[in-house]
Amino acid sequence: MHILIVEDDTQTAKQLQKLLKSEKYSCDIASGYRNAKEFIDKNSYALILLDWNLGDGDGLELLKEIRATQIDVPVLMLSANSEIDDRVKVLDSGADDYLTKPYSNIELLARMRVLLRKGAKEKSSQIRIGKVFLDLTTHELFVDEKPIKLTTAEFDLLELFMQNQNIVLSRYQLSEHINKDNYAIKQSNVVDVHIKNLRKKIAIKDFIINVRGIGYKINKSS
Repeated sequence: MHILIVEDDTQTAKQLQKLLKSEKYSCDIASGYRNAKEFIDKNSYALILLDWNLGDGDGLELLKEIRATQIDVPVLMLSANSEIDDRVKVLDSGADDYLTKPYSNIELLARMRVLLRKGAKEKSSQIRIGKVFLDLTTHELFVDEKPIKLTTAEFDLLELFMQNQNIVLSRYQLSEHINKDNYAIKQSNVVDVHIKNLRKKIAIKDFIINVRGIGYKINKSS
């Protein structure tokens, strides 16, 4: 899962990043309003952790801009403002949840998991990238309108890729998605085998590309 942290306090941002990495999330840090807009324009995220008070702008205004452009990524607003009116204002502006500082890491992670599950459920049941069409309801893959048979693991991997377009997914993340045995994950090259088979079946050059030293991603321009 790829998370964006929008926080102008460097120490707080690094602490959040360390916490999320320990939970196997990948994340970017935006140091303020303008920096956050640049990240959001260039990348897709599963969740945004947004501080209300930013040094170069207002997190609430950024939230309104995100929703005005029809970006439906879940947003968890973080703020020291604890008044009920403030919470209502944030939720009415399009936030999915609101957490008052100081907060416990346990509660933060729990609320993140809720929003990530909600976001996954609300994603479209059909995904198309170029000639590749995936139907999540019927578990069917079509390439250039021709049906392609996939194993369950191959389908699960392709679904994860297509729901995270242009985001680099590590081998650990991919393995975790198809295998709950963590020991087996670390000892096996099963992901590389499945990706080799997917590439062969899809037969589109550079559709799934290797990012050296990190993992794999879908190349939307292929």
